[in-house]
Amino acid sequence: MEKKTFYTELAYAFGLVALAFGSAFMERADFGMSMVVAPAYLLYLKLSQTLPFFTFGMAEYALQAVLLLLMTVMVRRVRLAYFFSFVTAVLYGFALDGAMALLALLPAAGTGARLVCYLVGMLLCALGVSLLFHTYISPEAYELFVKEVSKKLHVDIHKCKTVYDCVSCLVGVALSFAFFGLWHFEGVKLGTVVCALLNGTLIGLCTRALESVWTFRDGLPLRRYFA
Repeated sequence: MEKKTFYTELAYAFGLVALAFGSAFMERADFGMSMVVAPAYLLYLKLSQTLPFFTFGMAEYALQAVLLLLMTVMVRRVRLAYFFSFVTAVLYGFALDGAMALLALLPAAGTGARLVCYLVGMLLCALGVSLLFHTYISPEAYELFVKEVSKKLHVDIHKCKTVYDCVSCLVGVALSFAFFGLWHFEGVKLGTVVCALLNGTLIGLCTRALESVWTFRDGLPLRRYFA
């Protein structure tokens, strides 16, 4: 069967939306955030106590700016694409705040509904990352960090993603203890650990599923601006 064309620019847009709603669904489930966004979520929980205007989305692009600086030190180079990655982080931040506002309209859910929200959120996050790996447009700092560091160290990208997720999970635990007291798990719970262990595998499965149906091609002649 001949594969259909999926434009990389659409992969970028759909990937951001999938990530935003995936994170919002996991926040709604309250079984623990994705380990990737857990540090930003904890930063949001802490700062919003004294700064009510400080949103989850703001915490995301503030933390990603720091991660981009760390990445440039590790790979020892600076590219225009890194600036566009911050633009992506800001767009994602707005999308995340919008998704959070929409899901907040839903009525309070029981344990079963929360579990569904968690599973949907984890799958959407994996799908979003996979889609962003198929676009030339600079992804969020999280995905760009994995892509650039795996290339620099010559490590399989999905293995690198799993290691990165586990480190993020540990950072989230440390921030939870620092912000809310020892052995008080806020934002980092059992669901975070499960996601850390499975996310890399889920991204690989999503990638194989997408590539079995679609051929990813550029729709616009803009790739050279992100090289």
